[in-house]
Amino acid sequence: MNTSFDRKKHPHRRYNPLLDEWILVSPQRASRPWQGQREEKTEKNRPEYDPGCYLCSGNPRANGDRNPTYKGTYIFNNDFGALLNEEVNFSEKHSGFFTLLPERGINRVVCFSENHSLTLPEMSVEHIKNVVDVWQEQFNELAALEHINYIQIFENKGSIMGCSNPHPHGQIWAQSSIPAMVQKTQYQLKSYFEKNKSTLLEDYLQEEVTAGERIVVENEHFAVLVPFWASWPYETMIISKQKRENIAAFSEEEKESLAAILKNLTTIYDNLFETSFPYSAGIHQSPTDGREHPEWHFHMHFYPPLLRSAEVKKFMVGYEMLAEPQRDITPEQSAVILKSLSTIHYKKK
Repeated sequence: MNTSFDRKKHPHRRYNPLLDEWILVSPQRASRPWQGQREEKTEKNRPEYDPGCYLCSGNPRANGDRNPTYKGTYIFNNDFGALLNEEVNFSEKHSGFFTLLPERGINRVVCFSENHSLTLPEMSVEHIKNVVDVWQEQFNELAALEHINYIQIFENKGSIMGCSNPHPHGQIWAQSSIPAMVQKTQYQLKSYFEKNKSTLLEDYLQEEVTAGERIVVENEHFAVLVPFWASWPYETMIISKQKRENIAAFSEEEKESLAAILKNLTTIYDNLFETSFPYSAGIHQSPTDGREHPEWHFHMHFYPPLLRSAEVKKFMVGYEMLAEPQRDITPEQSAVILKSLSTIHYKKK
């Protein structure tokens, strides 16, 4: 006898319209015992200044340059960037299976604070607003360069996410090509816009607000939600409530609202397992290729790896690497857990 489908109990696939991909959801596995790898929970009290840190104010960096005695934010070109900002004469013959093209770009590091001990949830909204100001300033500066066609602003937080330095910082990669994942998203956004004359995320956010199941926190200008198609256990996305193609379009009020929602979200993350919650986060916004992009709508992804506790990590291996993403806990369950948490940091309780 067939049983009635229940998305809280039965395996199913969900569609991701941003990438034209599917994800397998297996809620019946959420309570399975875990005997795999456990990460060491390290809640170290870092000093406000570390003489051995390459990013601290006044310290020498690995390449021999010395940071100025800065206060607040500080930006510099990455000493070991993945891209080089130089033109090259390219005459290499290529075709078929051996196609390659040179890539030009600029990699910058953005120190969020001179205080080595801080992370975003422990900063004030005013302090985070300074970071958002820098993101906007850097976007405008780099977008004005003729050879820059896309600007990726992102942060890797925590050694589990490959962050090589605990000093509060993020990165900006500006390059001559539009990266593959962004191209894929752009195709989806453009197809939707041409068909509906509205942005995909504009309509999606409206439906999410109506449904109310996956909204975690919101304010006047932004909403945080667990995407219906989320791959990571506690993945979230920040979406601007007003259609904005990129961060350059934000007013002072909108930038303050973004800072406030960043503080709330990252505080909620820290409160989940009462640890400095690791993640990779990044902004997706319109390319800077000189073309009109009415299909774009500002959003910011957060991909945290933790699964059940500060010690248990979600691995993307096996099926995920060879077939498609898979998760156990449903996005709705994740949203309920996240929205139940305080926006006051656990260290201050």
